[in-house]
Amino acid sequence: MNLKQHTIAESVSITGKGLHTGELVNITLKPAAINHGIVFQRIDLENKPLIPALVDYVVDTSRSTVIEKDGGRVGTIEHLMSALAGLQIDNILVEIDGPELPILDGSALPFLELVEAAVPMEQNALRNYFSVPEAVHFKNEDKSIELAALPLDDYRLTVMVDFNSQILHSQHAQLHEISLFKEQIAPCRTFVFVHEIEFLAKQGLIKGGDLSNAVVIAETDLSKDQISALSTLL
Repeated sequence: MNLKQHTIAESVSITGKGLHTGELVNITLKPAAINHGIVFQRIDLENKPLIPALVDYVVDTSRSTVIEKDGGRVGTIEHLMSALAGLQIDNILVEIDGPELPILDGSALPFLELVEAAVPMEQNALRNYFSVPEAVHFKNEDKSIELAALPLDDYRLTVMVDFNSQILHSQHAQLHEISLFKEQIAPCRTFVFVHEIEFLAKQGLIKGGDLSNAVVIAETDLSKDQISALSTLL
């Protein structure tokens, strides 16, 4: 892991549509000073509010991660945040002219490649680490969620999830070292079950979703009428 803080050497931009809003949006990643952190800026709003990517500003996690501050809101930030974590970028300004980041191909890889094109650059300051001196456990019985953080002089993740599906069985993934992020984690794509599509569409979501940016999983064979109905809905 990097001992010193990192930013990028130059600005880079990309355009795409939001998964839920369907709106075309432009983002520009810009270098930032030491201790700036990862901050989003809604440049399409009159006061151009700044929204730090901190848990304090998370306002929704139902179908994407949404942050909000001073009237500025930005959604579906998780793929970019994942790419920045994978490349160990500490300081960056993300200018955006809409309410939601582009979904691109539904993975973190296009964002990671964008950051690589901007050339990650070391800064003359040590990184700030959150130290875990002893084991920490959290459990939410209602949602069947359990988290554990264990002391380690490194960065490793182990994730297990069960979607209660006869087709997609229990999933287990590990990231043994951060240098493997690009190869093992970044290409993983957004997916959705067919039975969820109608509900999401009727909630005004996935307006920008299609097979180019999501993997669609059918748990049963679909009739032509069912496929036609889904096509009409979307």
